[in-house]
Amino acid sequence: MLGVEHYDVIIVGSGAGGATIANELAATGKKILILGRGEHLPRARQNWHAKSVFVERRYRTDEKWYDKNGKPFHPNTHYCVGGNTTFYCGALFRLRPGDFLEQQHHGGGVSPAWPIQYEDLAPYCLKAEKLWKVHGLRGADPTEPKGVPDYFFPALTHDPSIANLEAHFRKLGWRAFPIPLGVDRDESDLVQSNCIRCLTCGGYPCLVRAKSDARTTALDPILRRSNITLLTGRRVFKLETDPQGKSVRRVMAALRDGSWEDYTADIVALAAGAVNSAAILLASDNPSHLGGLANGSDQVGRNYMFHTLSAVVSAPLDKAEADFPKTLAVNDFYWRDPTGGFDYPIGHIQLLEHMEGHVLEGQIKEEGVAGDLIPNFIADAAADRMLAFLCISEGLPAPGNRVRLDGERIRLEYTPGDTEGHKRLVKILDWAMDRFDDGGRAVTRHHFQFTKLLPLYGVAHMCGTARLGSDPRTSVLDRNCKAWELNNLYVADASFFPSSSAVNPTLTIVANAMRVADHLKERLGVRDPSEVQIAREVETAMAVMAIEPEISPAQVQEAGQKRRGFSIWPFGRWHPGAKRCSRLNGARALAFHALLAAPFLSAPTLPILNRRAGATHGGWWVWRFGAGLGGCGAEIGRSRPRCGRCGAVCRRHPLGKLLLG
Repeated sequence: MLGVEHYDVIIVGSGAGGATIANELAATGKKILILGRGEHLPRARQNWHAKSVFVERRYRTDEKWYDKNGKPFHPNTHYCVGGNTTFYCGALFRLRPGDFLEQQHHGGGVSPAWPIQYEDLAPYCLKAEKLWKVHGLRGADPTEPKGVPDYFFPALTHDPSIANLEAHFRKLGWRAFPIPLGVDRDESDLVQSNCIRCLTCGGYPCLVRAKSDARTTALDPILRRSNITLLTGRRVFKLETDPQGKSVRRVMAALRDGSWEDYTADIVALAAGAVNSAAILLASDNPSHLGGLANGSDQVGRNYMFHTLSAVVSAPLDKAEADFPKTLAVNDFYWRDPTGGFDYPIGHIQLLEHMEGHVLEGQIKEEGVAGDLIPNFIADAAADRMLAFLCISEGLPAPGNRVRLDGERIRLEYTPGDTEGHKRLVKILDWAMDRFDDGGRAVTRHHFQFTKLLPLYGVAHMCGTARLGSDPRTSVLDRNCKAWELNNLYVADASFFPSSSAVNPTLTIVANAMRVADHLKERLGVRDPSEVQIAREVETAMAVMAIEPEISPAQVQEAGQKRRGFSIWPFGRWHPGAKRCSRLNGARALAFHALLAAPFLSAPTLPILNRRAGATHGGWWVWRFGAGLGGCGAEIGRSRPRCGRCGAVCRRHPLGKLLLG
């Protein structure tokens, strides 16, 4: 059945990528259609019921995929509005700058370079961290680049056992840091805070809508707009092109009653997930695209990646004081073993969610063992004593690891690569936990550990089946995520990843979708680039200032007493009474203001910019003109978008306007 309306953009999928593109394009007024395979997830007590979620698998698909030997398995994936983000853990990491570069791995494997760089995504990461309410502590992660602006929301505090664990790791010389988490949490006002640090976060849908997922963060705010249409229960199975094979003409979707519909649009954005997007492209072959749509390179479906993951569980004799343990991570071994002996990437360690008896029962059931063989009180007692970790190592792309179609069946062929780095990571964590006594109580020393490598059905962090590239002979998408062979088809989910890194991919999916949406705005003639330009300038300026030398506190005090007068803001505003900034010496001020002022001021004007520096608050740079008060009573200025101490945002700063929305 042919749809009646024609749309400007059709988005296939409502997860992190699809929902983000819809959110970014909503304000343009263009007609947007979102096609979702699943339905809205109802709010119900079962949302937080471990037995319903993990044992009965109430929300998980009953679809079967097949491995390389033809053996069926149920993928741990969910078809609902918001996609898998509805059930994810909320960890929102940026990729490391080195993740965008070629990296040699043990055993001769290579993680390829990306055609875009960290700097291309950085301003979109900043914007995504604000929209998705990411709580973190900038500068604590040893693999993070210098000069990145603070998180907009402070890191969550640790439960007692996790605080003890952090202290233990630091005694070992590890630089543990808070996991960047997307939650609507205000620890300074627990009465009004939406997030309650429940026991049912990762793996569960959030009953109070306090987890930053695609439905809550990106879709709910736009669904009442007249130009946004979301149709659920539509499984897209084919994209049909024009006779020349140059443009997608129709999007064809099956309904639950066996009927089908098709829809038309000027632009189509595919965001159904790394496996399903590849399957749709492969199923859309035609005389102009033999072997699959956009598959002239024979790369569609190939290079399937998912992280090499091990769950490491440490069980003391006493109950762990950690109801919300997923607040701590370690990246000291991300690129190599700092103690020597292994000069290849190893991976990342993070705490997992609170364990519950039915969660264990569900995991046992996955192994083909009847979970009810273990009494609930024993399973609950064991879970209460567990600290669970996730060890993540990069899975490398390989052409033979791929999505195929066998008729209508999805076949996922995967052979793990060299895992020496991952094995070392697990051994390192085992060694560290053998020495952890949780606050000096010897009886609780964590002697008991066991490790489980997550199998194929986990499909955790899957990516890479329609890779981004600079050569149409070896990639599916160009740097804007447009299919090389079609002029109106884009892919905006994790399929575009050329490599998988070793951190959770959601923030990168969101940031890239924002980047693609900006390109689409230009193409549609509606782009307002000011927000990302401001973010990009701030990122660049912070990087410039990070490499300049500091001045002493005495110099700060002396300069603050002596320097008075007028200074100029790069956009032409004068202000009186500026004081010397403790984080901004002359070279840094000149570098920053020259950088931002260049498009607006002539060269002779630039020296004026360094005549006066700004006031400080929370240890970041400020030019105090039209200053406002932070929540702690200290002054923040227009070129200080947010207070590093209390988190207040200056509404008069141009970036502050962006931060506040």
